[in-house]
Amino acid sequence: MTDTETRCGFVALIGEPNAGKSTLLNRMVGAKVSIVTHKVQTTRARIRGVAIEGDSQIVFVDTPGLFRPRRRLDRAMVAAAWTGAADADVVVLMVEAHRGITEGVQEIIAALPDKTAGRKVALVINKIDRVEAPVLLGLTKELNDAYDFAETFLISAEKGHGVDDLKVWLAGVVPEGPWLYPEDQIADLPMRMIAAEMTREKLTLRLHQELPYQLTVETENWEERDDGSARIDQVIYVARDGHKGIILGKRGETIKGVSQAARAELEEFLGRRIHLFLQVKVRPGWLEEAQRYSEMGLDFSDGSA
Repeated sequence: MTDTETRCGFVALIGEPNAGKSTLLNRMVGAKVSIVTHKVQTTRARIRGVAIEGDSQIVFVDTPGLFRPRRRLDRAMVAAAWTGAADADVVVLMVEAHRGITEGVQEIIAALPDKTAGRKVALVINKIDRVEAPVLLGLTKELNDAYDFAETFLISAEKGHGVDDLKVWLAGVVPEGPWLYPEDQIADLPMRMIAAEMTREKLTLRLHQELPYQLTVETENWEERDDGSARIDQVIYVARDGHKGIILGKRGETIKGVSQAARAELEEFLGRRIHLFLQVKVRPGWLEEAQRYSEMGLDFSDGSA
């Protein structure tokens, strides 16, 4: 296969928090590479997942949700999202069918001409199973009247409806050129970061509204063992002493449950035995530490006011 016969390009998934970007990415790639929870703003770094369609390699960039930032971490996440869009060959705007054209969607559409100049922008209306057909048709028309989208797709990322059509279209519009990744590689994130994201997802699910934002997880050590297993040591950073108790739980039950769930998912993902050890450390100023942002794949300077 020569270079001229292949295609390869970056596709940025943008939209409001919880629009289904991570779910779509995982569906396209065929494996769980991006954190998916019922919480908003769970994606912090621009996670790249790699999918193959025919002779095309599609490199998906799952950006943080676009929202009005209030603090440094928020601002860094929004900057990362728009940078992901600006760096991509194709941009996909995802809108939730049942929420329609919110104020946030209006603001994103208004910014598209400046942020995505010269790039194809496709509209993807997600969660179509939640609305009736007439509502869907009206929403499609209203959004296309607001912006000249290259193509519109109606999908359910969770159930897979319409996703194949979107993938085929993307495969045809990414630029001609050589593939950037080996055929069997599904993500360009280091495994250390993927492992940390898996643990953070389990914490987010377990803790519900208590600490969705004020914690981060880092993989401090990864030791390969002779028997083919691996020992992974991770640190959960929290901002306050009180948060440490919440994560540990009564008699350590919460962190034990998180560790078991994260280890099981890591073992399934990696196909081998994993020894996972979690520690909780209190760092009152972690939200203002450049190193923490670097570990999350964000630019600390993008968060400055």
